[in-house]
Amino acid sequence: MAAKLDKPRNRRSFPWLPVVVVVALLAGGVWWWKGRSADSAGTGFRTQAIDRGDIRVSISSTGTLSAISTVTVGSQISGQITDILVDFNDKVRKGDILARIDPSTYEAQIEAGNAQIASANAQLAQAQATYANAAKLYERNVALGKQQMISKADVDQSRAAMEQARAQVNSAQAQIRQQTASTRSTRVNLDRTVIRSPVDGVVLTRKIEPGQTVAASMTAPELFTIAEDLSKMKIQLLVDESDIGQVKEGQNVSFTADAFPNRQFKGTVQQVQMASTTTNNVVTYPVIVTVDNTDGTLLPGLTVNAEIEVSNQPNVLRVANAAFRYKPSDEELAAMEKQQGEAASGANRQGGRGGMGNTEELARVAKNLQLNATQQSAFDAAMAQMKERAEQMRKQFSQQASAAGGQGQGGSRLFGGVPGGGQRSGGQSGGNSAQMAQMRNRMRERFQQQFGEFRTTLDAMQQSKWDAAINDMLSAKRAPLYLLVDGKQKRVMVRVGSSDGSYTQVSGNIKEGDLAITGQQTAGSADKDAKK
Repeated sequence: MAAKLDKPRNRRSFPWLPVVVVVALLAGGVWWWKGRSADSAGTGFRTQAIDRGDIRVSISSTGTLSAISTVTVGSQISGQITDILVDFNDKVRKGDILARIDPSTYEAQIEAGNAQIASANAQLAQAQATYANAAKLYERNVALGKQQMISKADVDQSRAAMEQARAQVNSAQAQIRQQTASTRSTRVNLDRTVIRSPVDGVVLTRKIEPGQTVAASMTAPELFTIAEDLSKMKIQLLVDESDIGQVKEGQNVSFTADAFPNRQFKGTVQQVQMASTTTNNVVTYPVIVTVDNTDGTLLPGLTVNAEIEVSNQPNVLRVANAAFRYKPSDEELAAMEKQQGEAASGANRQGGRGGMGNTEELARVAKNLQLNATQQSAFDAAMAQMKERAEQMRKQFSQQASAAGGQGQGGSRLFGGVPGGGQRSGGQSGGNSAQMAQMRNRMRERFQQQFGEFRTTLDAMQQSKWDAAINDMLSAKRAPLYLLVDGKQKRVMVRVGSSDGSYTQVSGNIKEGDLAITGQQTAGSADKDAKK
């Protein structure tokens, strides 16, 4: 019985063993994590991983909503308003009567004109009778003159009387035409006493009241304002001169209005006007944005806060802007160049231009062109030639660096003017710009040579897209970026794209997950990181 009692006691002691093992593993994991954090803190740098995300760049501005076409209805005549048939917000059709002006003055003028026309007709009839009599007398006198029964003077006198009577007829006819034209003008003014809508639209404003007298002297008085179509509206934004170069027709615009705080509306840039305005030494340019207002929510005159989306790059490689503001000291830079060697520096420069960065971009461009088999074969041959030439140049850089004994220190500082950074030496900016321009020209010529045969296989549309991509690639800004690799700094040249203020799009000899140095850790922050 004693032996049987001992067995359960031994069995109950074993369940504690897994607990001990788990605790030991947790303790080991904590020790390993602390050691890893201490190693990271020991580098003395603050880093942020390069990741993928969206880069959206927008320009903010304010403006006022208005109808695309607004017509001001005025009066061309003076008189007293007798009737007003429309009011604010009324919908009208072209030709609808809006108001009437007292027509009695013009009706009286028409009656007087008709009487004058009748009088002129009577004078014409009298003149025609006189002319007919004078013409007959002249004919008789001519016949008598041929028979020498009357003197020649009598013949001439009768001819003069006839011509005078003819002139009277012409004068009477002219008076009739004059009175008719005057009466027709009065009738036009009589028609103008009825104010009609010139377009289909909505009455926005009414500036008259019944009984009011309008006086049309030098300018036509404004009576109504009609918006043609409120289902389509526009916004006039004033964009600063520093941002206007990024605004193009067709860009998307989002805006809000204080009247509808919980809604966001959309629009499209229709026109960028060149008529600049200067206010307090600030130059702005008008930008016209069209808005769809089919539901009739938006009202003319609303003030809006708009954002023009000048760039939207989804799921791109990006880095924090703080990484471009970091600059190692001259001693660190010299040590870095000595460690990496001029060959590595030259390879980085070449890679930033025609190496991996441009290779990936060219492959992306070719994919978007939807090449056929023949075009793809020509592209692959050009890419192989490009990689071979890049390898030859890398070896050449390496040989030159070895021969110079690592004395060429100007190459690694060839590029300046990075986001948030600046030049290390103000006197080098002009030389750097000239060198960059020369390099771009050489690269352009090289692309034309290497991809000339491939380009001939493309159609006109593909050639246009290819040329645009090459120009964008060669004109893109490039800047140095410092990575933390195995606890040490590594300098790479990257192509800089759009920036939203926090992150900047980058491409080149970098990949997602690389640690970009954003600054140096202070002693306090390093101790904190180590304790954590």
